[in-house]
Amino acid sequence: MATQENPEKKKIIIRKSGGKPPRETSLVSYIVSVLVVFIALSLVYSFVTNSNAKAEGQISVSQLSVDVKAGLVKSIVVSGDNLALEYKTGDKKISKKEAGEALTQTLVNYGVTKEQLSSVNIEIKNEGGVGYWILNLSPIIFPILFILIFIWFITRQVRGAGMQALTFGQSKARMIDPNDKSQRVTFKDVAGSKEAKEELAEIVDFLRNPRKFLDIGARIPKGILLMGAPGTGKTLLARAVAGEAGVAFFSISGSEFVEMFVGVGASRVRDLFLGAKKNAPAIIFVDEIDAVGRVRGVGAGGGNDEREQTLNQILVEMDGFEPNEKVIVMAATNRPDVLDPALLRPGRFDRRVTLDLPDRKDREEILTVHSKKKPFAEDVNLKVIAERTPGFSGADLYSLMNEGAILAARESRTKISQYDLIRSIEKVMLGPERKSHILSKKEKEITAYHEAGHAVLASLLPYADPVHKISIIARGRAAGYVLHLPLEDNKLQSKKEFLDDIAVSLGGYVTEKMLFHDLTTGPSNDLQVSTALARDMVTKYGMSDLLGPVALEGQGGKVLFGRGVEEKEYSQKVSADIDSEVSRIMKEALAKAEKVVHENKNLLDAIAARLMEVETIERAEFETLLKAHGVTPKAKLDIEHQA
Repeated sequence: MATQENPEKKKIIIRKSGGKPPRETSLVSYIVSVLVVFIALSLVYSFVTNSNAKAEGQISVSQLSVDVKAGLVKSIVVSGDNLALEYKTGDKKISKKEAGEALTQTLVNYGVTKEQLSSVNIEIKNEGGVGYWILNLSPIIFPILFILIFIWFITRQVRGAGMQALTFGQSKARMIDPNDKSQRVTFKDVAGSKEAKEELAEIVDFLRNPRKFLDIGARIPKGILLMGAPGTGKTLLARAVAGEAGVAFFSISGSEFVEMFVGVGASRVRDLFLGAKKNAPAIIFVDEIDAVGRVRGVGAGGGNDEREQTLNQILVEMDGFEPNEKVIVMAATNRPDVLDPALLRPGRFDRRVTLDLPDRKDREEILTVHSKKKPFAEDVNLKVIAERTPGFSGADLYSLMNEGAILAARESRTKISQYDLIRSIEKVMLGPERKSHILSKKEKEITAYHEAGHAVLASLLPYADPVHKISIIARGRAAGYVLHLPLEDNKLQSKKEFLDDIAVSLGGYVTEKMLFHDLTTGPSNDLQVSTALARDMVTKYGMSDLLGPVALEGQGGKVLFGRGVEEKEYSQKVSADIDSEVSRIMKEALAKAEKVVHENKNLLDAIAARLMEVETIERAEFETLLKAHGVTPKAKLDIEHQA
């Protein structure tokens, strides 16, 4: 597989291997909000009063007395302290008298005689009703009402903070009610994993009928640990156990226990187990338990580390179970090697269930489950899809089916075809096609010969997997790729298979160097993968005659400054021997690859020419090319029987 632009590219050879939390509003923000509202109301009130004071047509009492003396005023309507004036000319004006004093007395004080007053029709209206009282009492009521609202906001916020403080240590587990049919999952919804389902069937039986076990003196395991690679269905299987048994299901992630405050994780553990006991029979499911269940004594805080306190509380709660409480703890992890031994001892997680990646038959069943409610065209064959997806997990297969539906919908078709599913396999593995990534004529020729080199070696080396597809269409970071898959899922791999795989990986490197007398960045990932495989052969699998059957490196190391650091428990001489053996394996594979490519130059040219013409060669066409050049496609099983 060749890469362009980026030296790193993805390896295509696939083998079977063993509601937002509510936003908290602070007390200060409440106070600021109330003050802003108060200032706004004050401004509005001030504006209204000023506008009333400067109302159009308002005159003073002294001017009113002058007009009355002149005989211009026809009538006066008195409403409290407000005066509505009507002149003989038809004009209407307003005025305001002194509070608490009669209008006639005020006018007399201004020199108006009784004869002049008698010519004016004076009418007095008695104000009353709700509006009158609200208007007059508003200067008193509104400030009091504002103070009461302000106090209510403050007490409400304080009460909310107090409730949050009281509920901070409560469990955040989500409960699925056994009567909720919409969320119920059963074993029928879980394809494959036959051994795991058989192992868990007795758990279901115990939850349904515990008396049968207790009467004979048997105690069901308190804890079940589900182990497996990511995407193998650990969470789904745990939900299926609860669905089959018809019991409450409490689910929580291991990271949800630990907070920045000391003791919160332990408090949440206690609350979780208390809630499960109240709803017994029930299942507690802790996903990614390695977040809190790692080996103690290596944390930054030592024995006082919050994570370790949380783990201690989990251990205590599991020991506190009685035989008749009917509460079972299930946990999932893909790193069982880092768990504390106290979690795995008898009496806690007694039962350990391993979920492997699905084999071909299981993959077909999983695809069938995920194909429900999806309209398929007549040419769809899920068996072929299962054969072309070794190493895919259940989650990968779900993504494959979903991508196939998306591809069909994008092209405005109402049914999913086999071609959609084939394309979705490559999309899940590598990413979408980069149609805008156009290679120059020279780059296209180099990429075609690079992939042809891989294909020739995969077809002619006896222990390499057969080629299913060759392409020089860019996907993800890969400028081209060769898809070669085993005819059946292998549980074990031999030294001969490893050596042939390394030689196949060097096919692009050999071809570029032999034909173009130069090297590009294309083989960079091939070299990384093949070198890592050669080192594993020497240090992990004991496949070196020089060093013998010794495992010199583990599966992982310690973490320092965010990077993995491998602990080497061997001398510098042994380290030099390892480097020497890795170099020897790589050189022997390189020589083997050069010999095969040189002897089959005509086949190499034919494959590269066809690739430059059509860009993609499927398995049937590729085998036709092999036969045309005298090469018989050989099944891997036939080779093994001959050997």
